[in-house]
Amino acid sequence: MDKKITWQGATQLAPLPVVLVTTADAVRQNVFTVAWTGIVCSTPPMLSISVRKERFSHPMICESREVTVNIPPASLAEEVDRCGVLSGREYNKFTLCHFTPIPGETVKSPVISECPVSLECKVSHILELGSHDLFIAHITAVRVSERLIDEKGRLQLESADLLAYAHGHYHRVADAIGHFGFSVRKKAGPKVRS
Repeated sequence: MDKKITWQGATQLAPLPVVLVTTADAVRQNVFTVAWTGIVCSTPPMLSISVRKERFSHPMICESREVTVNIPPASLAEEVDRCGVLSGREYNKFTLCHFTPIPGETVKSPVISECPVSLECKVSHILELGSHDLFIAHITAVRVSERLIDEKGRLQLESADLLAYAHGHYHRVADAIGHFGFSVRKKAGPKVRS
């Protein structure tokens, strides 16, 4: 048995998806990194992002009530980090990171062309929690790179070379070790004839 020690409550959940969130208002757009994100409902499809109040994009989200959550590949790890440590108050991170913004289909916040999957979202709830506000949003459109769609029209997300965040470090999402339901699925065995 693994012996445990007890720490005070803290944010030790890991790994987390790391995403690039884009925002826009009437005069500007911004991109910033978020690791505190997740799906919160399937019907209707909804997600959440947690954002510090002092972040440059916080008031933009509150005003527009729209975001696009872009899922970056591991090849963009340096840009993802840069977007998390530099402020949009001082830098145009689209230009700095050589990102190509393309117009959203259902929101004004841009999609990052270099990200294989982008979720366009409309914020429905804002919960003030303390250091962060939780934005809960309806996913209004999913934009997917055509290269990730196989000949049967299925999304092959394992080909996207996804990135994860765990306790201050970025990690490449590696090999699959199973699929949903694999632990209870009946395995085909030899047929017995009587």
